[in-house]
Amino acid sequence: MKARIVDIATYLPGLIRTSGDVEERIEGFRAPKGLIERLTGIRRRHVAADGQQASDLAVEAARQLDHDVDLLIFASASQDMVEPATAHIVAAKLGLSCPVFDVKNACNSLLNGIQVAEALILSGAHRRVLVCTGETPSRAIRWQVKDREQFVDSFAGYTLSDAGAAVLLAADPRRGIFYRDFSADSTAWDIGTLPGGGSAHPRDHEYSYFRGDGRRLKEAFEKAGPDIFVTALKRTGLSWDDFAIVAVHQVALPYLRFLADTLGIPEDRLVVSLPEHGNCASATLPLQLQLGGWAPGDRVALLGLGGGISMGVMLAEM
Repeated sequence: MKARIVDIATYLPGLIRTSGDVEERIEGFRAPKGLIERLTGIRRRHVAADGQQASDLAVEAARQLDHDVDLLIFASASQDMVEPATAHIVAAKLGLSCPVFDVKNACNSLLNGIQVAEALILSGAHRRVLVCTGETPSRAIRWQVKDREQFVDSFAGYTLSDAGAAVLLAADPRRGIFYRDFSADSTAWDIGTLPGGGSAHPRDHEYSYFRGDGRRLKEAFEKAGPDIFVTALKRTGLSWDDFAIVAVHQVALPYLRFLADTLGIPEDRLVVSLPEHGNCASATLPLQLQLGGWAPGDRVALLGLGGGISMGVMLAEM
């Protein structure tokens, strides 16, 4: 028995914010015009409406899929509130009465949610699992910037985009996920953070914004190296040409090009979502699968990168 990705749906809020709009909105420090797009390759990103929560974005995506499921996992970097698990809120809005729980691991949240769903399907505990995410990073962007140093520290937030996604997995005797591997270097956890809301900074408004060091983050991923992705091909005897789509988490075009060149991923296998959609956090990989289009029987590769830091690879026959 395997766990197969039966269907995928995404939801992108209608409000668009260009990189020029972002630069105009920042107050207190004026970055050089065009800097954000020049450094990242991002032209546009999506913004949730006022009052639209992370659960709402997940629900908009999930409503496009079959709701005949016996487990719901909400797997996202965002959440509606500290308690209860956002999965309960999603399930209530969808009218579901199955068991639910949250999975959280920065931009790899959804990929880890799929990993957990697969394991539960293979164990026989569940047969049909809905894994969904709702990302609302626009709520944690610093717009009042006092100087260049604070602008650099807040820069990651200016790349992020709101989005929802849902993935339906089901037991299948013929095809499905056939390889998965995950790794982490948790000594790098402090490179990119959203510190507020937990026990460390429960109520301090100053800690409610994204903070990060893009240079250190890039160095951390380079130090971790591409072995996890190379090993996936060695162990399966496949090449990137054997996949219809190679979905890669995207934070900036220069780093995507560097990673693709390092791994030898053919250009025609990549779906470059970043310029028109920004960094959609954990919704990025399902968005690329939907944009790229796939047919039953196609092989797809999911390559995840997340703060903390973590890396993941999953290979599946759809």
